[in-house]
Amino acid sequence: MRSRYNGMVESSGAMPTRFAGAALLLVVTLGACTTAPPPEAPTPPVSTDPRYGLEPGWRDAEVAVSAVELVAHRDRPAGFFDPDNLGDLLVGFSDMAFRGDLLFVGSFHGFNIYDISNPSSPTLRTSFVCPGGQGDPSIYGDLLFISVEMPNARIDCGTQGTSGAVDPDRFRGVRIFDVSDIDNPRQVAAVQTCRGSHTHTLVTDEDNDEVVWIYVSGTAGVRPEAELAGCSARPPAEDTATAYFRIEIIEVPLSAPQNATIVNAPRIFADPATGEIAGLWPGGGHGAGSQETSTTNQCHDITVYPHYDIAAGACSGNGILLDISDPVNPVRIDEVLDPNFAYWHSANFNNDATTVLFTDEWGGGGAPRCLATDNPRWGANAIFRLEDRSEMELAGYFKLPVPQTELENCVAHNGSIIPVPGRDIMAQAWYQGGMSIFDFTDPANPYEIAYFDRGPIDARQMQLAGLWSTYWYNGRIYGSEIGRGLDVFRLTPSEHLTQNEIDAAESVVVDFFNAQHQDRFEWPATFTVARALLDQLARGTMGGHIAQWRAELDRIEALAAGAERRSALTEAAEGVAAMRAHATGADARRLELLSETLSGLAQ
Repeated sequence: MRSRYNGMVESSGAMPTRFAGAALLLVVTLGACTTAPPPEAPTPPVSTDPRYGLEPGWRDAEVAVSAVELVAHRDRPAGFFDPDNLGDLLVGFSDMAFRGDLLFVGSFHGFNIYDISNPSSPTLRTSFVCPGGQGDPSIYGDLLFISVEMPNARIDCGTQGTSGAVDPDRFRGVRIFDVSDIDNPRQVAAVQTCRGSHTHTLVTDEDNDEVVWIYVSGTAGVRPEAELAGCSARPPAEDTATAYFRIEIIEVPLSAPQNATIVNAPRIFADPATGEIAGLWPGGGHGAGSQETSTTNQCHDITVYPHYDIAAGACSGNGILLDISDPVNPVRIDEVLDPNFAYWHSANFNNDATTVLFTDEWGGGGAPRCLATDNPRWGANAIFRLEDRSEMELAGYFKLPVPQTELENCVAHNGSIIPVPGRDIMAQAWYQGGMSIFDFTDPANPYEIAYFDRGPIDARQMQLAGLWSTYWYNGRIYGSEIGRGLDVFRLTPSEHLTQNEIDAAESVVVDFFNAQHQDRFEWPATFTVARALLDQLARGTMGGHIAQWRAELDRIEALAAGAERRSALTEAAEGVAAMRAHATGADARRLELLSETLSGLAQ
């Protein structure tokens, strides 16, 4: 594998060297020496970033990497790739979900289950063929939920497909599998919906352990009423029961998942003053130099944060904020519009739910939208401050900071928060733009801290490939590469991230992870977490105190467990808390976390 590390090229063979130069041409005529006109200045390179212009390939593409390490890769298994058409999305990987030591990878052709008990050597456990796209998974206990949207899907998971505009064997909606026997998944329910399920969101309630809910985001056209009763494709002016301008909510009894059923179809886009169903962006442009933004009649992703009873909906033409304190009856509490967005695609909160980030999937993921000539706010992330967790205020933007070529589909896509205490850091997939890891602790000034990128999958024409998702899970970042398979990454120390910060992030262990379900991270009270916070404070306004604090922390850790150590930790925690009054912004929050960590160690 050919690799570039921070601009240096490593290869098993000779690599071509690019150079530009100018020579002074002397022309001698009839004994006179004259100088030719100066040459034109060389055209500057499109980008000097080592990610630009990587050599193409399927298994042997050139790689550029910074501050991460690829620790494992697994090609797509047999039956999930076509060697004659590597960009065939119908067998490519899609989204991921995690439970314990298991990774569930969706695809348009079914799903695969990997054993990740050793993240450096993931093992394929089960492949289950069940066509229907797009195959996004969620997991809860022994129940696996799969989104199904395409008209070739059958109720029985058959590969023979369906036919005609109306087919009684067609399935579009959410499948529910019992995966208590990992080697033999068993479909126990299949809930039909009018627009299928492009994606879905697992919703839990801390006060109710008997049911979960599924918010269904359908983005396809409405199926005929002759195939599924109650499905109306007429506009709201003609039919207030239209299947557009709504989501569906499925309630799943955990003890009897076969009884899962739709319990509500809330009109979350309605005008609260008039009740008009189509109450948000009607679609179209915003004026010169703006995007053409899609009509808000659907959500693509809805990310829930049950700890705070809120959700962020990336809903085609708008970003919306929902109160989900009653999961069956979500209520819109704010909405935003951005003339730089073509299609609101997905959302992520920071850990404290004081910031929410939305992505714009300009071009639908199948186009090269990271060209040097593209507007840097198009196909990017928009980052909003959350005032009182109820109002969104635009703070800044982040887009992959290096251009890609016309051979690479590239646009903002799925990612997740990395649990570094005291910072907001996200690992994000950009299709064939690779993975970018960036800090948005200051939402007005996000910046990249690490990356991984391959060259295009094909040297002659653009083929659909690249990282669909990059998610942090229990110490590693997992990437589902549409055309190539499964990647596993580990963070490495750099000027932007210390080993203490990495170790603190790796100390957070969760039971499961789903793409559109966020849980609040909690860090154990350890000396490693305390040192990670000191490393961050050293970069800020408190830097002058850090050497003394580090020495004191070393002294306290060397003490034997007992009253003397507890007293020293308590005194240190009180001293840090007193310093908090003199700090502002992110440093104030870090001092608060440091004081809490020291107090936790004392206890």
